Amino acid sequence: PAATSILKRQKQLGRKNVRFDQVTVYYFARRQGFTSVPSQGGSSLGMAQRHNSVRRYTLCEFAQEQEVNHREILREHLKEEKLHAKKMKLTKNGTVESEEADGLTLEDVSDDDIDVENVEVDDYFFLQPLPTKRRRALLRASGVHRIDAEEKQELRAIRLSREECGCDCRLYCDPEACACSQAGIKCQ
Repeated sequence: PAATSILKRQKQLGRKNVRFDQVTVYYFARRQGFTSVPSQGGSSLGMAQRHNSVRRYTLCEFAQEQEVNHREILREHLKEEKLHAKKMKLTKNGTVESEEADGLTLEDVSDDDIDVENVEVDDYFFLQPLPTKRRRALLRASGVHRIDAEEKQELRAIRLSREECGCDCRLYCDPEACACSQAGIKCQ
């Protein structure tokens, strides 16, 4: 047999593979956020400074756990969609008042009314905005008894300021009246 080159032997010995066999998940309690601006108003969601538990999974266990969690999120979202559709039907797309529609809750949507099994969970988008009431309920369920109302006002001001950007200049820029120029940026 022919001798293998020293260079080839060094390449084979130096080859390194990275393999992952575990996933470590840190769990944090929910807190009021003070770090993001929800598009739908209300207070933001955040997390505690320190984690309250740690769990280790194999890759297979983690994939199964994610599948179960995502399927539950999907079930809740489909229930909310079905509830909204029922309310729209009862109110003729919001054009008439309906006490029955006002009284409907997620409990009024049966699991038989939704078909989670025929939806591909991996194709579903999970980071969806949560309505104000849902965020408030999550905070209360996590033990936040006093939600700082000042954050709500600050976030509203930020959302309003984001709607008004640029200046009122039209054909030419008057640096003395231009908000952009006064802020030290190029005229928008």
